[in-house]
Amino acid sequence: MRSRTGADVRVTGTEDGTIRITAAREPRHTDAYDDAEAYDGTGDFTWAVLDVAGAVLSLPVLGDPGPPSAQIHDVGRAQHWLWALYGERVAAAVHARAAGESDDVRVRAQATALGGAAARLGLGHWAARWWPASHPDGIPALEPDVLGLELAALTHRCQQLFDGEDDQPDDCAGALIEDHQGALDALVQWWHATPVPSDTARRLESVLRMVDEAADRTGPDGPALRRLRSALERRGPDGAPTASGGPAAAGAPAAAEVPAGLGALSARPDRYALAAGERLGAGGRVMARGSGTNDWRRYPPGFVDAAENAVSWTARALGARRRVEVEAVAHPAAPTAGATLVAEVHVDGGGPHRIPLARQDDVWTGHADLSPQLSTGASAPRIEVGVLLPGFDPGRPGAPGAAADRGRRDAVRALVRRRLTAAAASSTAHDRSPLDACPAPFLAETAAAATDEDY
Repeated sequence: MRSRTGADVRVTGTEDGTIRITAAREPRHTDAYDDAEAYDGTGDFTWAVLDVAGAVLSLPVLGDPGPPSAQIHDVGRAQHWLWALYGERVAAAVHARAAGESDDVRVRAQATALGGAAARLGLGHWAARWWPASHPDGIPALEPDVLGLELAALTHRCQQLFDGEDDQPDDCAGALIEDHQGALDALVQWWHATPVPSDTARRLESVLRMVDEAADRTGPDGPALRRLRSALERRGPDGAPTASGGPAAAGAPAAAEVPAGLGALSARPDRYALAAGERLGAGGRVMARGSGTNDWRRYPPGFVDAAENAVSWTARALGARRRVEVEAVAHPAAPTAGATLVAEVHVDGGGPHRIPLARQDDVWTGHADLSPQLSTGASAPRIEVGVLLPGFDPGRPGAPGAAADRGRRDAVRALVRRRLTAAAASSTAHDRSPLDACPAPFLAETAAAATDEDY
């Protein structure tokens, strides 16, 4: 279905006038994940999504590599980038289908530089939203400022996809630089400390030069950006010091040795509860206990540890009262105040009953008296528990079902572990990593792979 010269796509129309470009692909992980035919517009953690001029691009994170699929709602605006992303044949097919001059067709898309950059930008936004950081699972968090700066660089590289209208939240290179420039000095230090021939050095230089260009075009300024420009001017186009920039530092550390300043940017936990315990317990008979469902779609990133068993519950009999206690392992960056995270509890298929949770050290905790719902009989109650943020939560997903959902989460964890392994390998090599199954790691992944001692 795919090759270096291109891939087949289907150009189809819908009753509401939307034109779809669906890339023909096969799933990579058929044992754990069945690839959907097209992105359905929901917040699914298996899809990388990018808002562009007149359309939404999507790419299955677990799917076989290939061009992004597209849902085009404004063909006129999309024509500015269609040819550069898919090639002239696809652009012409979309125009003909929108004008009613042709039926649904299958056409060959070209492999383009913009298509590859767009896929990488979408994957970066996916990582910012869905990266399953977990202390129990041994998956380190990505440093958000490092990832944000690389997203700014990629956004600048993909600027042909955007047209300056206000309906494209993913086109904000300037805002990304403003929000994340706190990592610039550490990235420059990392670049200076990395041997020039290495792949990591090339990626660092590319990101830093793109950030400088994007800042020059979009307006952000400040001491860190001025220091970045000065550092770039002292280096030649290949990243080596110029004659006026002084000799290369002797004994520079290997690429895997991320500067301490970069590691200090990450929020690292002082301590963790690897499994929920009995903190809330204050006597009483334990009626039942178990693990809840940790659905990543029901709360924003940075709230709850992504481990499958991060949510647990205990039902207690306290005299005549019946109480349900809930604990969820907190993400290192989880807010300690102002959040309204709640647990949703179903007892024997009833409910739901919502229990407010508050962060205490490294866990979210809460409890509620559910005496009317919990049976006083000898049989253990059937209790289902999940955590969510009201107003953000899309509701309990009805498909593909709990077992398939867990399979998808497991497949994402496996993908992330492979990417971290590839990042660790490429950071110590002077040539590109032989692990071709994974696209080039983001700088934040390389840093995480080298500074994950807390995990």
